[in-house]
This record gives sequence, structure tokens and C-alpha cells, in this order.
Amino acid sequence: MGTSDSLGEVPLTITRWQPRGSVTPQETALLKRAKRSRKLFAFLRLHRTDIFSASFQAELETMYRKSGAGRAPIPPALMAMALILQGYLGISDAEAVELTVVDLRWQMVLDSLGSDEPAFSQGALFDFRERMIRTDMDRRLLEHTAEVARTTGAFDWKKLPKTLRVAIDSSPLVGAGRVEDTINLLGHAARNIVRCAAELLRWSEEKVARQAGIPVVLESSVKKALDVEWADKNAKATALVRLVEQLDSLEAWVREELGEELKRPPLKECMATLDQIRAQDLEPDPDGTGSPRIRQGVAEDRRVSIEDPEMRHGRKTKTKRFNGYKRHIASDLDTDLIVACAVTPANRPEGEALPELKQDIEKAERAIAEAHFDRGYVASPTVAEIQAEGGDIFCKPWVARNGDLFTKTDFKINVRDLTITCPAGEVEPIRPGFIVTFGADACDQCPLRAQCTDAARGSGRTVNIAEDEVLQQKLRRRMATPQGREQLRERVAIEHRLAHVSQRQGNRARYCGVRKNRYDLRRVAIIQRERLF
Repeated sequence: MGTSDSLGEVPLTITRWQPRGSVTPQETALLKRAKRSRKLFAFLRLHRTDIFSASFQAELETMYRKSGAGRAPIPPALMAMALILQGYLGISDAEAVELTVVDLRWQMVLDSLGSDEPAFSQGALFDFRERMIRTDMDRRLLEHTAEVARTTGAFDWKKLPKTLRVAIDSSPLVGAGRVEDTINLLGHAARNIVRCAAELLRWSEEKVARQAGIPVVLESSVKKALDVEWADKNAKATALVRLVEQLDSLEAWVREELGEELKRPPLKECMATLDQIRAQDLEPDPDGTGSPRIRQGVAEDRRVSIEDPEMRHGRKTKTKRFNGYKRHIASDLDTDLIVACAVTPANRPEGEALPELKQDIEKAERAIAEAHFDRGYVASPTVAEIQAEGGDIFCKPWVARNGDLFTKTDFKINVRDLTITCPAGEVEPIRPGFIVTFGADACDQCPLRAQCTDAARGSGRTVNIAEDEVLQQKLRRRMATPQGREQLRERVAIEHRLAHVSQRQGNRARYCGVRKNRYDLRRVAIIQRERLF
């Protein structure tokens, strides 16, 4: 067995994990105790050879061959099992390594009972996780464990239909990065540039800061260094001007002293971050002096953290905001198994997750027969794809509102003939995605006008025809029947699944960035699908 975890070596041989199948007396005692409290340990011990069969271990080995780098001194299956256990307990890499020595349950699952040496190093665990993410093998592990869960749950995977009844929902995931205001974001970005320049020049950070003309970063806080009464509007404006002058000095100094390094990471990224924060958070003061001021209003897709560039402002409700991501899961309504996961920045609409969820389901050689979700997903173009492929959509229709006046639902919309008839009998042609206007001549003389519109005389009534009007009309018809409302209530199951995921994963992200948090969500889904654990 090799001793290097280097990512730059061509693999010669990859050792496979061959854990014992039979249960020893010591394991029997451990299984009895595990089944009372930590049932996943028992499940993984009893089914580890099903999960990590020879064929699936061969798939894991492709992570090394496809990347063309690194030997596998530790069997990939064992490392994958360790990542599942780590997610189950929600612990750090360092603690996971420690538990392979001091926890008999870990040793039982990893087939290392009696060993007084760690099963792997902290670096090996980190490298393996990065490799799984890079090769998208976390998606394949989620897919594969669904097959195993169905088999061990008395489901015959091969006899299941190729189409699934899927429910989809999302919940907030607070980002791991620190959220800062404009002044601190600028200072944090500048401090990173100073730190990077110091490493490149082999100088102290203090020397770089003074040479570059930005002494404010030498204090523990930029606001402390600027030392003004921040509640005073004029003092705050003056402090911002001072800070921007020092930022200009820093950028000019870096271009002069480290011009070639600006073309390469990490300095290139550090400078790009500062430019991004300045562009999104600052604007010229309209007083004509040319001085900068903090932008009035919020820039589109505003970055809120230096440490995690992908997290964003989002809203749980109109009044409650959070910073981070939205996690999305798709669950099979007939088995309750989570079949796909996605993570998006918090400011993105739910519908943006739908293509990824559908793609992951298709990679498992399944299609969507029914899609149950809330209105946040219905605007996605993927909805039309699902329908075109024979899938049905179950969702509450958009609610038509117009105060005490006639709403859109009081008009008769014929999606076959593409016409709309008002309550008084006037007919107009419609086009999906456009606004239809009833003529002012007819509306001015209509006896129902007072019930229909409060617009001034000479203006007719308008009705917005949705791009997906055909679907919306179908959803309204379904909503109007007891059977249709009963079908809509099936979506409640996904809310339970999502609540269990939130309980397992917590409401704060473990990692920075969309991709790593998607990995963590997939890992939680693998654990959560064993419903009793």
C-alpha cells in the first residue's frame, strides 16, 4: 500500500476495501447497542458490502483515473464510508480522524476493530472529499444509495417504474461566510491584498501597508482606524473619502510593484474582489465634487461576504431576510427517498434549481411522471420540458387579486380558441405572455364597469395573460375539485422530508460556495433516506 496522497501521481494500483461480511461476537454486542440510539451505524455495518459492492468500488476508482492524478493509498470505498459517518455526526475532519481510533462504532463500520492507528489522515479525508466534488461522484453516491435503500427496504429496484412522482421544495441555509457592511467589506478586501503582497515580497504586512499608503488595515478594525462618529452623516462621508483615497493608493502601488503578479492568482483574485466591492457598493456623490458615497439602494446580485463570494441576501418572507443559500430537494412520493438535491444563492428564484434537479433524476435513468411543488418553481422553463415529456404538474395556481373588483378568474379564458370573455360578454383575442385590453368604447358604456375597473373613463379594462396560461387554467380547474385539492395535499410529504434534512444538517452552511454545500446536502440526503435514523 502506498503512503502518498499526492494529486499529481499517475495511479498504479488502487486497493479495494474488502470488509468482513460475517458478524463477530463483539460486533453483535455493538450492533445491539447501536440499534437503540445510533441506528445508522448498525445499518452501515450490515449493508456496507451492498453499498460498496465491487462494481461500485470500480466506479469510485474512476475518480482517480479520470483526473489522471494521485494514487489511492486508502481504499476509496472506506473513505466514502468515513464521509457518510462524518456527515451523520456533523463533525470536523480532525474529529473524524480521532474517532477512527477511540470510537468502537466507527471501527466496527470501517472494519478496523482493535486498531490503535487512525484509519486515514486529516489531509487524506480533505483530498478525497475534494476529489468527489470535482468528479461529481457525490451525485453518483446519492443515486447508488437510493438503489441500495430500495433494495434493503423490500423494494425491487429493477421492477420500479422508470417514471417517478416527485415532490420538490426548498428552505434557507445561512451562509458560513461573515456578512459585513460596505466599510468593513472594503477594509477586508484591502487587508487580503496587503497580506498577499506581503507573502509575495516576503515582507511584513506592516511594511507593505505603510509602503502602499493604507495604514487603516493595520488596526484590528478599519472603522476603529478611521475613528469617527459613525452616526454622524458628515463624519461618515469624510471617513469614506479617506478610506477610498487609501484604497486608490494601494491599487496604484500594487500595479507598480507587482504588475506581473496581477496576471496570476492569488493576487489577481484579491484585486478583483476589491474592484467588485467598489463597483457594487460605491457611487459618485451627486453633489458635483466627484467624491464617492455609499450606493443608494442595493446593487443587483450584491456580494455580502469576502470569505464566501457566492452567498447572497435572500428572504424567508417579505419582512424576514437571511444571508446564504437555498437548499432544494426532490423526493419520490411513493418511497420518501430523496432522489436529487440542489443549492442556489439565496437571491435566486426557486425555478433556477429545477433544471439541475431534473438532470440528476435523468442521470439515474428515471423520468418525472408527476412534479409536485409550490408556485416558486412554476415559472421555470423546465416545467414546459416536463410537460412535453409527458409529465404532469401539481401546483397551486397564482391567486388573482384586484381588490373588490372583478379579478381575472371572473373572465372566461378559452386557451383552445385563444379568447377571453369579460363578465359582460365582450370577447377579445389573447396571446400568452401579453396583456389584453378591452376597448374603452365598450367599457365606458358597460353596466358592470363599476364592478370591473376604477380606471378613468376612456380607458378599458386590462388583463394580464401569463406565459403559462394554459397550465394556470389547468391548475385552477384542478383546484376547484375535491379530488384535485386532495392531490395537491400530497406535497406535504416533501415538507416533512425537508424538515428532517434541516434538523440533520442544521440551518447554517458547513462550507463556503454552492458546490461544496451541494455536496453536504447530498451527503445529508444519503443519511436521511434511512428514515428511522
